[in-house]
Amino acid sequence: MNPIDPLSTYSLQRRQLLLGMAAASLPLGVASCSRTEESNLLVVGGLPVTCNLTLPVACVAKAAAGASGVGFQYSKYSGWPEIKESLMTGRIQAAYMLAPLVMDLTTKKIPLKIVSLGHRSGAVIMVRTDSDYKSFSQLKGKRIAIPSRFAVDFLFLRKMLAQEGMTHTDIEIVEMPPPDMPAALYANAVDAYCTGEPFGAAAQKAGYARPLRMTRDEWRNYICCVLTVREELIQTQPEVVQDLVNHVMAAGAWLDQGMVNREKAVQIAAGRQFFNQDPNIIRFVMENPEDRVTYGDMRMIKEEFNELMELSIAAGTLTKPVAFENYVDETFVNNAKPVAITV
Repeated sequence: MNPIDPLSTYSLQRRQLLLGMAAASLPLGVASCSRTEESNLLVVGGLPVTCNLTLPVACVAKAAAGASGVGFQYSKYSGWPEIKESLMTGRIQAAYMLAPLVMDLTTKKIPLKIVSLGHRSGAVIMVRTDSDYKSFSQLKGKRIAIPSRFAVDFLFLRKMLAQEGMTHTDIEIVEMPPPDMPAALYANAVDAYCTGEPFGAAAQKAGYARPLRMTRDEWRNYICCVLTVREELIQTQPEVVQDLVNHVMAAGAWLDQGMVNREKAVQIAAGRQFFNQDPNIIRFVMENPEDRVTYGDMRMIKEEFNELMELSIAAGTLTKPVAFENYVDETFVNNAKPVAITV
């Protein structure tokens, strides 16, 4: 079955909606895919999602400090396959990645290590405001969009289905880039979608969608995007990796100190060099409610990663268990030192 049956109507409405909603338009592209020739910048890949918000803050804070050494440059990607390819080939040395995808890549002998979390919570399952959906049993046979079968959003959806005695076979799964999801729901091309912010907030603020479930309520220790680096960077420039982790962790703690800092982060992330989004949409995520996405707890807990691994095996995205030590390097989090975030 074609995942988007009402194609002409959907395409027209999508174009109209995206023109008027900057958060969904996201003119994405890869600004740079390597360290600069002067070797004074480490390019770090990321998606324009609030689960990656610590990265723009870390980049600006490092530049504002004016210290010598290697700085950080954000490189915006349109989707996980593109970041995956860049990390696999070594075009970039660091990126925010999906945790299960890193697990899978290490089983294929790709030399990667997770060195820090990027956030907690931040995923939502959205339905139309005018729908009567209150439980997942009402979505049986309906079409639900997910970003990727490697996305932890998909595992969140599976957990919610299981609570009501359902499986993914009871619904129709459609893989779709998150920026397309609000428009698809608006055009009734899907009945629900599960993704990270701000793509839930974009539709909610516009008034035509509401959260059916949020990780903040259902899976408080949810982790998805993790800071991942190639092992050769760890071997050749461990001080750069440590500095990056220091800044990311400091950015997370700073973000959770209150709305004054979050408002500063909104203005940073909305800029053209970062997410290039409507600041009102990012602000909506930060405020409704304030713990919709959290950043202060960057602990890498083995049991939590093992839960993700087991859920991924059950989902079929991993074929066998992966040892925690094979894809995580805790050294840099354990040795992290406070960094002042002055932006």
